[in-house]
Amino acid sequence: MADFEERGTLLGDENEGPLAGRQEAGGPERPMSAICDPSHLLHRVVVLVFMCFLGFGSYFCYDNPAALQTQVIQDMNLNTAQFMQLYAWYSWPNVVLCFLGGFLIDRVFGIRLGTIIFSLFVCIGQVIFAAGAWANHFWLMEAGRFVFGIGGESLAVAQNTYAVNWFKGKELNLVFGLQLSMARLGSTVNMNIMGWVYNKVAVAVGSSGHTTLGISLMIAAGTCVFSLTCALVLAFFDKRAERILQKEQGRTGEVIKLTDVKDFSLSLWLIFIICVFYYVAIFPFIGQGQVFFIEKFNFSPAQARAVNSIVYIISAPASPILGFIVDKTGRNIGWVFAAVIATLCAHMMLAFTFWNPWIAMSLLGVSYSLLACALWPMVSFVVPEHQLGTAYGFMQSIQNLGLAVIAILVGVIVDIRGYLVLEVFFCACICNSLLFSVMISLPAGEDLNRSAAARAKLQKEMSTDAE
Repeated sequence: MADFEERGTLLGDENEGPLAGRQEAGGPERPMSAICDPSHLLHRVVVLVFMCFLGFGSYFCYDNPAALQTQVIQDMNLNTAQFMQLYAWYSWPNVVLCFLGGFLIDRVFGIRLGTIIFSLFVCIGQVIFAAGAWANHFWLMEAGRFVFGIGGESLAVAQNTYAVNWFKGKELNLVFGLQLSMARLGSTVNMNIMGWVYNKVAVAVGSSGHTTLGISLMIAAGTCVFSLTCALVLAFFDKRAERILQKEQGRTGEVIKLTDVKDFSLSLWLIFIICVFYYVAIFPFIGQGQVFFIEKFNFSPAQARAVNSIVYIISAPASPILGFIVDKTGRNIGWVFAAVIATLCAHMMLAFTFWNPWIAMSLLGVSYSLLACALWPMVSFVVPEHQLGTAYGFMQSIQNLGLAVIAILVGVIVDIRGYLVLEVFFCACICNSLLFSVMISLPAGEDLNRSAAARAKLQKEMSTDAE
């Protein structure tokens, strides 16, 4: 989250060739093959594979409820408000853990043990979630989502820390893009395969119901076990590289001081508000979108899952490309305007027309990716480096608080007023985001519309002033 380029690296000199005489575990000096050499690109590519799959299980299982919305509601005899509680319970622990995740990695567990522990929370949470469905106890499903949430966001922090430690330099942006793409791939595969898994289990069991649902979710837990295995392999590689290169464990570089909140500028608070109003119109909509497409557009469940996943499908390749464009052109506020207006148009099409929803959802996918690339870097333009950890932690905390509250409200709106009123509500949220985007252009427009080179210079000046 903080300025990754300023953090320590595990690799040392990027120009160093294959190790000609490294000692491993006190053994005699000997040549080391490229694939075994921690300073060589080939070895780092192997590590990158495990690094990308580290969060695959978490992202795959996060939207299991969305992929099986119809089945969860029918098999567990729920209304929409109860169903959306599954997303609220994920967000509640992250209102606090956004501040503590980096601290636990840096000061308590270390990157290796911390990653394994957070992966375990994800695994255990998904198993509890599946067991709750299997036993027909919805409260147990809610408990599972809470445990799952404890590990999910903190695991993303650990994944970013590994990326910085192994790929600081010109490769880092590419690595972040690949990690994001793999995350979206996990969400996309979940949306399009879990319905098929449920149907196959139903055939094997002989009928649908909570037992079939529980077995399907338990199968999904296998992706979390796979990610836990990646965490163990990464710990081995990282420990080995630390021993060979004689480097310290990596740290997140985040310095969290809640007292910094009093120094936050108006521009930063406006960024927080834009973030909340925007994302509450994205993730809760995807969370309950399957039934919306079935009821309004008469889609089959498979078609509904496919169109509901298009946001993630587009985001996977588009995020790195749009990030490059924003970085080169600057004009972050302009890009935020464009993203918010495009999102508003998408929700209005879904609310007031019967046009093919693939058009609106594709537009939503592009705008969602664009806003993420333009909005989140703006934080680093208005706060000094030593406050970045606190600012990003506070931003994520408020975002999760908003998602938890709105997830509950969304369920109530659907149960009482239906999907048309829900879409009007989402449009109102996006309008608020647009309003605050206009407001932020007034006090800090120049600072938030800089090119990449100007940003780097500004950040250096702010850091010097802080010292």
